[in-house]
Amino acid sequence: MDLKELESGVNPEVHWYYQSKMKPLFTYTRQVLATTPQLTIVDVGSGSGFFAISLEKKFSSQIKKVYLVDINYSAEEIAASKGNKIEKTLRIPDKIENGLVILMDVLEHLEDDLKMLNEIKANCSGNNNSFFITVPAFTSLWSGHDDYLGHYRRYKIDSLNAVLNKAKYTIKNTYYLYGSLFPMVWVVRKLRNLMKKKSDSNMRPFHPVTNSILLGITSAEMKVSTANKVFGITCVAQGRI
Repeated sequence: MDLKELESGVNPEVHWYYQSKMKPLFTYTRQVLATTPQLTIVDVGSGSGFFAISLEKKFSSQIKKVYLVDINYSAEEIAASKGNKIEKTLRIPDKIENGLVILMDVLEHLEDDLKMLNEIKANCSGNNNSFFITVPAFTSLWSGHDDYLGHYRRYKIDSLNAVLNKAKYTIKNTYYLYGSLFPMVWVVRKLRNLMKKKSDSNMRPFHPVTNSILLGITSAEMKVSTANKVFGITCVAQGRI
């Protein structure tokens, strides 16, 4: 997750957005584990490591190793985690085997998203590696939130499929998340753009009651999210590398 979003006081352990976003990741991980009982997780652009660490907690006995890959880790953080089951590193591991590579809202931060995908593929060994990718969806939702987080683009299914095909990834499915919230978010962001609000993150802590309602709505949506090919706030791709 983006560390800038933590600066606004967001706690991913309770926030509806992160808690619901984990659900399709968990579902796909279960599918991967059905054929790869000892899995290596490679979380590229991991930031706080929330998603990969959550996977390790959920499927601990079936996770062999977790690599948290982020250019912002300090030498002290890297040294302290060296050799641990959950290890922080600046670089993608040289050899990924029986791996699940996750990129949770990462590609939009890169001027050259294809270069990153090619680098990951080059380091994958064998034919038993999988991926799970999320990116922000629809240019029509562009706002100061994207400027603040340093995004280069937002995606649609077609554009995400296109770059994955160029990198020769085998796509199992692409779909949208948070379709139920799309109209509201579209209106709010258009109004903020018209009012020329300063660039900042839209991610904020919510009152517990509001948070619970939003979590309920989005969690219910996640049960059928793989069928949503129309619109949403987030675009997801999953498949084989």
